[in-house]
Amino acid sequence: MSYTVAVRTLCEFTAKRGDLDLRFTPSPDASEGRAGHAAIAARRPAGYETEVALTSVFGTLTVRGRADGYDPARQRLEEFKTYRGDLDAMRENQRALHWAQLRVYGALMCEKLGLDALELALVYYEIGSGHETALVEHASAQQLRAEFESQCTRFVAWAEQESTHRAARDVALAALRLPHATFRAGQRDLAEAVWRAATQGRCLLAEAPTGIGKTIGTLFPQLKACARAGIDKVLFLSAKSSGRQLAIDALSALATAQVDSEPDVNGGSAALPLRVLELVARDKACEHPDLACHGQSCPLARGFYDRLPAARAAALTRMRLERAALREVAREHEVCPYYLGQELARWSDVIVGDYNYYFDVSAMLFMLSAHNQWRVSVLVDEAHNLPERARAMYSAELVQTRLDAVRRAASAPVKRALTRLARHWNAQNAVEPNAWRASETLPEGLVAALGDVIAAIGDQLEQPALVRDVELERFYFDALHFVRMAERFDAQSIFDVTPLAARDAKRTRSTLCIRNIVPAGALRARMAAAHSVTLFSATLTPTHYYTDMLGLPSNTVNVEIGTPFRAEQLDVRIARDISTRYKDRERSLDTLIERLANQYDARPGNYLCFFSSYDYLQLAADAFVARHPHVSTWMQSRTMDEAQQQAFVARFVEGGCGIGFAVLGGAFGEGIDLPGTRLIGTFIATLGMPQVNPVNEAMRERMQTLYGAGFDYTYLIPGLRKVVQAAGRVIRTERDSGVVHLLDDRFARPDVRALLPAWWHVG
Repeated sequence: MSYTVAVRTLCEFTAKRGDLDLRFTPSPDASEGRAGHAAIAARRPAGYETEVALTSVFGTLTVRGRADGYDPARQRLEEFKTYRGDLDAMRENQRALHWAQLRVYGALMCEKLGLDALELALVYYEIGSGHETALVEHASAQQLRAEFESQCTRFVAWAEQESTHRAARDVALAALRLPHATFRAGQRDLAEAVWRAATQGRCLLAEAPTGIGKTIGTLFPQLKACARAGIDKVLFLSAKSSGRQLAIDALSALATAQVDSEPDVNGGSAALPLRVLELVARDKACEHPDLACHGQSCPLARGFYDRLPAARAAALTRMRLERAALREVAREHEVCPYYLGQELARWSDVIVGDYNYYFDVSAMLFMLSAHNQWRVSVLVDEAHNLPERARAMYSAELVQTRLDAVRRAASAPVKRALTRLARHWNAQNAVEPNAWRASETLPEGLVAALGDVIAAIGDQLEQPALVRDVELERFYFDALHFVRMAERFDAQSIFDVTPLAARDAKRTRSTLCIRNIVPAGALRARMAAAHSVTLFSATLTPTHYYTDMLGLPSNTVNVEIGTPFRAEQLDVRIARDISTRYKDRERSLDTLIERLANQYDARPGNYLCFFSSYDYLQLAADAFVARHPHVSTWMQSRTMDEAQQQAFVARFVEGGCGIGFAVLGGAFGEGIDLPGTRLIGTFIATLGMPQVNPVNEAMRERMQTLYGAGFDYTYLIPGLRKVVQAAGRVIRTERDSGVVHLLDDRFARPDVRALLPAWWHVG
């Protein structure tokens, strides 16, 4: 089999050396890099050649690239690199990579021109000053060719290993068997829709009821389609860790279910040749959170690239690279587990992670897919969460008190730039002092002033001798993100000013925000870049809302999978005598508590009771405990960590009795599985609608302008989605039965009833 590789990719694989070093250094952006290259080329004499296309074949490997410049008169090949600040501060691993690229280009140039030797020049260009530094060496064609062939030999061995793995993977996936004897009711319909989307390269929006096994129902057909559709990678993305764990468990079940016709050498069945990688957040993967990410501080960063090849090879023999397995390999080879995981994303078949890895502004998996031209299929779990998450990804905030703090300790040039920015900021504060306000346009001069601040801080951070100022760096990155979002600003965003609580009555301080309202414009390119995208959830009604919010293509297929459950399994009751509106809560509290107690007395067991806020939760819980102290209760708190959340869920034991009090839309309203008698009923004391406040009202107005459905898009649809998700915790299997109490008279309204599942029989 033949392979083609870019010079940079070849060198990144074979030539990186030294420490992992993530100390911040300002670097030129793409446009500055192009301008720097043009400036260098303009200084060269007549006859100088730029962008020289080079190709060479070594066995089954074709290596291609473009050398930056060649001077035929001097037989000098040059590689241009732009930078900012002090050249001596450039990382060792970067310098090694630059030289490796230049020497490969040298080997290819000698072959192309039939040269015996060549002068190589690594030309560094400082963007700010325009100063050039040329590092020069002479090399023979024989020496360069020997190094080139050594690199190619290593890469080909790896490429052949990967090709063998890919062939075995595709054969195994084509023969993949379901880990259960049969599909559940509705699961086959879901699987067939996913298969068609994957093989046809389409976008699929699939609403499928809770409890039918959506994780297996999407992963199984998606994997079966990989060979036919030529899919390189499957990305399973979820908003919560519980969803990612379900995917890991499903993939393990699929691997266990595959029994080969011939046993392996140990007498068992051969493992499914499918590399599964779990990506976790950096703060959860870090072994030394108190240390900085560079070799002078962290032992796992020291010599990272020297030990990476062995760690990479060892990791990929395991197939299952969940968080614990990845950590174990990283410990064995003394490398950082987080950055080992980043490297292994290049070589894994299925990657399980958070939405942000593909949909965020600088999403790693999206960037890698584009750079390597991967054909990826994306599975978006609990996709009803994506609009809100994406809004946050494409919004930006700047807090004025943080500007005040960094200005006090800043150098003179930075202080001057911050002072100019403060004048623009204070002008915004003066428009409507102490009042939140929104605008459809960005303030004149603000973005330019931010650009000056970014440049000034960048100049200061270029000086490696200075003591690191963490707050200054934080403000710098916040400002960069704000400017980046300002470049995207359009009718789907608003600019707003939020006053901060004043410590000094004479000084108004505020938060500036570019607030994304509709993330469709940002997400549209992400959807289009994937071979196929399947978005699935139990609550994707109405479909036009999600199409509008997510920028789905016009040929998106919408499917609604019928429920396997019977109406008599779930007793749904509306309390028409209760209002949970803020002004009515205390007046209706006695009736609400009585409703909880009567249901518990009629059928003791485990229940969940959901409220709109922690304050309302505490008010109701205190009243219930005071009147019914014999009933076991447990409550969600504002500060619950992951372990405490798990302990809360663990209280729902089979055959148990008690009531858990929780906030709707929090950790317990979705993503938890409590089948059988672990949960037999829910009480939902809210419509889940966002609070009416100036921000949401501005959003409503914009939604009304864009779609003519401001109230529904801002309040009603997001609220009822949370209600249906919470109610979905009750019926998880075809053997379950339970009750849902909708504790508000508004649930009886026709527009609200229309957003409840059609199979519910509401009494």
